[in-house]
This record gives sequence, structure tokens and C-alpha cells, in this order.
Amino acid sequence: MIHVQDLQKHYTVSEKEAGFLGSLRAFVRPKTKVVKAVDGVSFDIAAGERVGFLGANGAGKTTTLKMLSGLLHPTGGSVQVAGFTPFQRKTDFLKKITLVMGQKQQLIWDLPAQDSFLVNQAIFEIGDLEFKATLKEFTEILELDGILKKQVRKLSLGERMKCELAAALLHRPKVLFLDEPTIGLDVNMQVRIREFIAEYNRRFEATVILTSHYMADVTALCERIIVVEKGQIVLDGGIDSLMQRAQNKIIKLEFSHLIPRAQLERYGTVQELDGLSAQILIPRAQASQVASRLLGELPIADVTIEDPPIESIIGEIMSEARVNQQNQRIDLEMMEAKP
Repeated sequence: MIHVQDLQKHYTVSEKEAGFLGSLRAFVRPKTKVVKAVDGVSFDIAAGERVGFLGANGAGKTTTLKMLSGLLHPTGGSVQVAGFTPFQRKTDFLKKITLVMGQKQQLIWDLPAQDSFLVNQAIFEIGDLEFKATLKEFTEILELDGILKKQVRKLSLGERMKCELAAALLHRPKVLFLDEPTIGLDVNMQVRIREFIAEYNRRFEATVILTSHYMADVTALCERIIVVEKGQIVLDGGIDSLMQRAQNKIIKLEFSHLIPRAQLERYGTVQELDGLSAQILIPRAQASQVASRLLGELPIADVTIEDPPIESIIGEIMSEARVNQQNQRIDLEMMEAKP
């Protein structure tokens, strides 16, 4: 469904020093530099697949989604989505995709949401029977009864986000680009939005690419994760393969009586000690051995061994990628400096 080969997006930006003299120098002799927002990204995504596209702020996630949806023209490389070249913006292509950005809205602010739905029906040339059937289905799943006739500006953030999703999916697109779809929502509304996306994927076999800073979105929806750092892919694999990248394990303990912190520090890094409960971080390879020692040497009522949170694993991967990129840059500068 999606084929991306060596995709690139570079920007030329101006640099200026502060103050009047800086402005004068910039006018007489302007300085520019090239920013590589996306730098040689390649991947394939099958029909019906749900993929998390993750990275820190400025890593290139949203820029990539905008190129996949045709909003941006790539600097280099090639991309095909549903058999189309996105930046050509052909009508048949636009009917197969949708882009939902949690910080942007398409609903008309002073009109009821149902009026915006009618506008989308006309834009995408949706037949009356299909429109009514789809709207009824979405109304049931998202519980839209009672809010479709309200002005959009009078809706809560959660209500508005549900209507935004419904509006974006009325034409039943086969490819969903979701950029922070649950940002700012409370926990219950986040769960409702995730359930709706999963149900839409199941019913219509739609391909989903999701960016989110909420790891609960990723673990609930995505079977595969692509992690980007400074415009390059540093990890592409399933959730299970990501967890295998964790260098540490967490041992959670419950004691029958109080234990001094100094005694626990002999076994690993004490992350938490609160009364009879404790949490220790240890190297992954030593987990079984350390747990056995703890059970034999301390008054333990209960013990569990867990993987660290997925966000901390991704943080480790990105930190490792930054170090590698810095080392490569240093090596390149040293090679260029040689006579």
C-alpha cells in the first residue's frame, strides 16, 4: 500500500546574528544552511497494517506524513501510496487517504458538525445512501448523538475530536495518516478514540500510520514501530522486537518487613523504595540470577520481573542513535581535515 525509497526533504534556512549589525550583515552577505528534516527514509507498509511512526520533536515525523499525503513535495527519493505519487494530488488519490492532525481542525467553527459533514459529502462525491450508512455507523461507535447539531465552537475538546475523526473518515479512506490524534484529551476519551481507530481498521482493512507521544496509543493500536531520529530510521520492527532492545529489566518487590535502602543497592539500581514496596533496575541478562538471590536472601512476600516502559526503551534507542550520528560526524570531519 505504501512504498518509500530514500525519501528526503531538505530546507534552506537563513541565519542571522542578533542586533542591528547582525541584520546589516545578513542583508549584505546573507548566510544560509541546509536543514535535513527527512534524510533518506525507506520502508514498505502493507494494506491493513497499523504502524507507529515515532521520534522526538523535530525528528521528521510530521514532515514525512505530509509528504506521504501529498502536502509537501520531496527533495529527493520516491514515494507511492495506493499506487499514486502523492504530490501529484490526483482526485482518485485524495479519495483513498485522509490526514488527521490533532492540533488542526477541518470543521467549520460557527456551524454544527453535521453541516461540515455535508460539505465533505459534496467534496468527496459520496452518494446519499453510503453517506447516511457511514454516518449512522460512526454515530453509534463514537456516540455522536446529541452533539452533531451543536456549533463546533461549543463542543468540548473530546467531542470536537470525535467529530473531526468522523468527518475525516466519511469517504471511507483506505489509508489513514494520524498525527497526534489524542493530544490534549483525557484518558477516557483517548481510549474511545483508540477503540474507534482499531474498529475502523478492522471493518475497512485500512492502513494506519500513527504518530503520538502517548505510548498507550502506540501499544494499543500498532503492530509495528518505526523510530526516526534526525530524519533517519533507527528502528523498524514489531513491538516484541522493540522490547528485546531493552538493556534492563525491572524487578518489583513486596517485603514482609522494612528493608534498608543500602541493603537493596547491593542487587541493582534502586528506582523506588516506599515502605514495603521497592523497584530495582538490573541488567537484562542478570534478571533471573538477581531474582533468585533476592528470594533467597531477603524477606520477600511477592516479586515480579517486567520490561521497562516502552517510552524509556525508545528513549534509549534515540540516545544511542544520537551518539552514533555524532561519532559519524566527527569521523567525517577528521577525514575531511586530513591533507
